[in-house]
Amino acid sequence: MCEQFRLFSGLLAGLLLLTGCASMGDGTVTEKRQAILDMQQDTIERLYREKPDTQAQVTNAAGYATFSNANINLLVVAAGTGYGVVNNNATGEKTFMNMAEGGVGLGIGAKDYRIVIIFHSQHALTHFVENGWTAGGNADATAKANKRGVSASKEAYLGGVTVYTMTDSGIALQAMVKGTKFWVDNELN
Repeated sequence: MCEQFRLFSGLLAGLLLLTGCASMGDGTVTEKRQAILDMQQDTIERLYREKPDTQAQVTNAAGYATFSNANINLLVVAAGTGYGVVNNNATGEKTFMNMAEGGVGLGIGAKDYRIVIIFHSQHALTHFVENGWTAGGNADATAKANKRGVSASKEAYLGGVTVYTMTDSGIALQAMVKGTKFWVDNELN
């Protein structure tokens, strides 16, 4: 019983820490936008290092998005929050967005990860900004901290969209069915 309480307490503490990581927190609108743009730059540079062929994909695409997400799984329920920005390559316009996810399945752990979404058509980009949600399955194993450890980098192809995920830190073992909602951040746009 004591071991179960320690495990639950550790996961709860992890949830609170990760929720803080995914939250924009305090700051002016300008500071929050800059924090997102800095995250975007770091994420894109990492993607190009890990998968050099993606640089041509991003350059030739209608646009791309980057998101920072923190996720926690407690046995049969998963939840996560995050933020990011969509870039329209044709117009140069940036749309700041939020995200939240929830799911059911088997899993335990917490992780902080980045998502890069490449939109191969203007229709796919516009649809995402205006409707911005998706549902799907997820299975992964992660054990990573301070750039050490292992994590499976995933990619998925969904019609006119390619999605890459890269774990920053966390420990998780999960098989979930989840939905993710993306929406325009009215404060930052």
